[in-house]
Amino acid sequence: MPVRLTIKQEQAVNMLGGPETHCMLYGGSRSGKTFLLVRMVLIRALAAPGSRHCILRFRFNHAKTTIIRDTLPKVLSLCFPGLQARIDKTDWFVELPNGSQVWIGGLDDKERTEKILGAEYATIYLNESSQIPYASRNMAITRLAQNCPYTLPDGTKGVLRLKMYYDCNPPGKGHWTNQLFVAHRDPATKKPVDPTDYCHMQINPPDNAENLPPKYIEILNNLPAAQRVRFLQGLFADDAAGALWTSEVIEKNRHLTSLPDMQRIVVAVDPSGSRDTDNAANDSIGIVAAGLGIDGFAYLLEDATCKAGPATWGRVAAQCFDRHEADAIVGEENFGGAMVEHVIQTAQTGRRYPYRKVSASRGKVVRAEPIAALAEQNRIRYAGYFPELEDELCNFMPHGYIGEGSPNRADAAIWALTELFGQIVQLPRRSLPAVDEWIPSDAAMGMMG
Repeated sequence: MPVRLTIKQEQAVNMLGGPETHCMLYGGSRSGKTFLLVRMVLIRALAAPGSRHCILRFRFNHAKTTIIRDTLPKVLSLCFPGLQARIDKTDWFVELPNGSQVWIGGLDDKERTEKILGAEYATIYLNESSQIPYASRNMAITRLAQNCPYTLPDGTKGVLRLKMYYDCNPPGKGHWTNQLFVAHRDPATKKPVDPTDYCHMQINPPDNAENLPPKYIEILNNLPAAQRVRFLQGLFADDAAGALWTSEVIEKNRHLTSLPDMQRIVVAVDPSGSRDTDNAANDSIGIVAAGLGIDGFAYLLEDATCKAGPATWGRVAAQCFDRHEADAIVGEENFGGAMVEHVIQTAQTGRRYPYRKVSASRGKVVRAEPIAALAEQNRIRYAGYFPELEDELCNFMPHGYIGEGSPNRADAAIWALTELFGQIVQLPRRSLPAVDEWIPSDAAMGMMG
């Protein structure tokens, strides 16, 4: 039976077929955004024989998992039953009976990206665009240039409108998707864009309730407030007034290209005291890798935070150390003293790890403030997307932490960055003059032991 769209989904289809070049669906999780946009790409491909279209995500592996192996087969089965589409798993494109092609790619693979963007397309769809850098979006848009004539069954002739589709679970208001589609301002130049060429629509899980498991909305309702705003209510998040970190600063310093060589890499652990047999009510164990580049900037490399007992989180931290070829593991010892080092050294990896213990002689905010000051000066880069970690950082206020639970991810990141910047006190200044003024003296002395 052909798929039946909900009322809100019908409205979205009408918008996507309108005159605007740039069309974005944003909103909560499992609201049908990806399904609708893949369907629209296929409709356009079927309308114009020999046309080319592409669907891009930031990570190619994610594109294969979510588009090729999940959404695309569902759309073909439910919306185009009997259509003989060929999936080329060498070059990763779908060829339709009329000769049209839909290419699927990731922007993290330079060689593959150059191959895909060597052609012109009538449609470009950026899936999960909250994870795609604005510079990559601008690179992709230069290939939105294929001239595709079509003839309708009634003999009407025309040329397919060029279309750039986007979707996202909305991040913070500083993200380029909000700047471009809602504020109608170019994120790079801050100049106004033509609002008549941009359209957007919010679509949330309740709008797709008839296609979801009965308990799914209830599950989203039980999420922490920050995640509920994004994944259920589908809203671009406001930064708290006076927050030490803002989404705009984080987004400005997102670094998704190749990394410089590192002077030093550390993995920081912020434990919660979880036990193997009963950790459901405990906080997560913060595990964050960060590096100091030879360019003088610090880079957050990975958030490997987990909710587990010592036998598991010790192994996770050790594997993170090995993965990044780190120089040391930094452990905050207030929850159990030597316990952290013991857990790391008995992680069943067959080796011992360089370990440095630190003690929280000051409160969370006092420790966070000098690192936040460095972030404000654009001295900290974010080598990926770390939504939970970034939410915790943006909930640090001068008077305290206002998020739910304990900010274990953020605490681990702050320990790692304090360790890295503490080393600079005795290194040549390079591009970071007077950085030691931002490091509390007792913390710096503790790091230099």
